[in-house]
Formats: sequence, structure tokens, C-alpha cells
Amino acid sequence: MIPGFVNVGTDHDTAQFAAESVRRWWDAIGRDRYPGAARLLVTCDAGGSNGYRPRAWKAELARLAAQSGLEITVCCFPPGTSKWDKIEHRLFCHITRTWRGRPLTSYQVVVNTIAATATSTGLTVTAVLDAGRYPVGAEVTDAQMKELEDRVIARHGFHGDWNYAILPVPRPAPDPGPEPVPPPQRTAPDLAALDQPALTGLPPGGAAALAAALAIPHAAHRAARLHANLRGRPRQRADKPRNDPRHKMTFPGYVLAAILHHRFALPARAIAALFGCDRSTIGHELPRIAQLLAATATIIPPGPVTLDTYQDLRDYAAAAGITIPAPPDRTPPARHANNPGHTPNSP
Repeated sequence: MIPGFVNVGTDHDTAQFAAESVRRWWDAIGRDRYPGAARLLVTCDAGGSNGYRPRAWKAELARLAAQSGLEITVCCFPPGTSKWDKIEHRLFCHITRTWRGRPLTSYQVVVNTIAATATSTGLTVTAVLDAGRYPVGAEVTDAQMKELEDRVIARHGFHGDWNYAILPVPRPAPDPGPEPVPPPQRTAPDLAALDQPALTGLPPGGAAALAAALAIPHAAHRAARLHANLRGRPRQRADKPRNDPRHKMTFPGYVLAAILHHRFALPARAIAALFGCDRSTIGHELPRIAQLLAATATIIPPGPVTLDTYQDLRDYAAAAGITIPAPPDRTPPARHANNPGHTPNSP
């Protein structure tokens, strides 16, 4: 005798309903017919509620595997080949023949008609009505899916997206490994310690005084620039945490950076190493400070030497009795750091 089983649902065809149909077959027929079974093979279409993409299908099968103790192997037919499924040829065709010409006026008529299907070779069909509710929209989070992939799903070597096994007992949790080393934190430089005549060419505290004098023109230019770029719309701010070891520059810092740039021709990469910020940030702001200096007829006295690297600046400052700390092991990345063919410049 060849037993068939059909679970007739009255709600949505979801992954939960598909897994419940497998569970009902196992409880009604499979458990008694295969008492020593430790594994179960489920063939599926490529799409739909039991396709290879839905996460909920895998999550529901994982619950069934844990409850039944079965290792459930899933094999999905490639897209466009679901008609190869033996169920199509050995069961559904006979069900279609049985209810041919019969009005299916109710669920009970559907169930009774399917259950009446039989063939001379011994096919019999059990049909049950499933009145459960299976709402659409069930979601499996990324964390839940990662847990399934790490501990429950065993992908096959050939097309693991179509062929995989659901383990009844999860694998041990993977070793999380050592805690990641936090990125080195760069503290802001002491602007007062750097605001010395030997570096600025101005009286002591001259850089701070210049920054105070330029603060209002800078704010006005910045507001006009934002208004022009945004065409009168309010500025949008992204509410995202910033996990960045680089220091956020202040306007007095930009003024001091511009002084060092004009006085010693110090390049932006060396200034960025000094202030612990990105080189592009310095590169964008230096021309703006230069415009303010020109608009206010402020002249920065040229230095006695030209400095090219951060180490040159440290050596020059040390000769004047000013201590500038060494840069951290991890300096701010250059804009082309991800380009394998780019050779980064030293600060």
C-alpha cells in the first residue's frame, strides 16, 4: 500500500504552514511507518513558502527537527524544474482525476474528495483539514539567521543554497575568540602649548587671538555656504554613532593648522598627523582659512625653514624647546588607503 498525505489549509500559504504540513505528516503517518528513522528527506520547489530563499522556512524546520529528533535534509528543485517532483506525477495527477467535474463547494468537500483518491496499484490518500492561522510577514532577524547558519544548518558541498541539512541538536557555539583590540584613541593636541612664537611667528597666544578675530567671519561664510549648497533647506544630521579614533577639529585648531601650513609650507598629511584627523578634512579647510586671512589682510610671517613631514615639525619644535608627541601606531588613513597600487606617504 502506498500512502499519500495532503494537509488542506484555510489560511495563507506561508513557511510556517509548509513546516506544519511536514509535522502533521510525521505525526499521522511517518512516525508509525518508519519507527527507526533518524533522518527525513524533504524535496521542495525553488520558490514559494518552502523555497530556498525564505528564512522562516529554515527556522520552522529547525523547530521541527528539535522536536522530532530527526535530521531533516532539504533538497530544492532548481528553478523551473518543480514538475520533476514525483508528487506531481504519482499523487496530484490522481487527485485531479478524482475531483474532475465535481464542484468543490466547501473545504469538507475538498478533504473528502482528496481522501477518496485511490489507484489499482495501491495508492491511498489521507487528507486533513488545517484550520490554523498562518499570518504573513513573519521575519527572522539577521542574528537569528546567523545562529541557524552557525549551529543548525549544514550546507551541502553542491549548491548549498538548494541542498542542506537541519540538525536536531545544534552544534556547539563557535569560539568567539579574543576581544577585538579597540583602535588607538588620539587625544586632541594642546593648542596652547603649540601657540608659541617659534611655531606661529606671532606673539604668545597669537593664534588663539587670531582665531577669536576670525570666528565671526568664518561663521558667516559657513552659513552662506551651507545655505547655497542646501538651497535654503534645513541641514540634515545623521543620528549615527561615530566609532572613529580620529579627533574632531575645532576652529582654533584649523587656524593653527593654517598658520603652520603658510609659515612652513607644511603639507596637509603632516598637519593631519599632528591633529589626529583625516587629511581630507585639513585639505578642505585650509583654503577657507586662507580666504579669511586674505579678506582680513592678515599676514603670517614666513618661517626660516620648510618642513615636509610630521617628524620635521617635531624636530624643529624640539630645537625651540617645544615637545610634540610622536604619532600613534595607527595614523589617520589616506584617501587611497584601500587602493592596492597606492604607496602611502609618510607623515
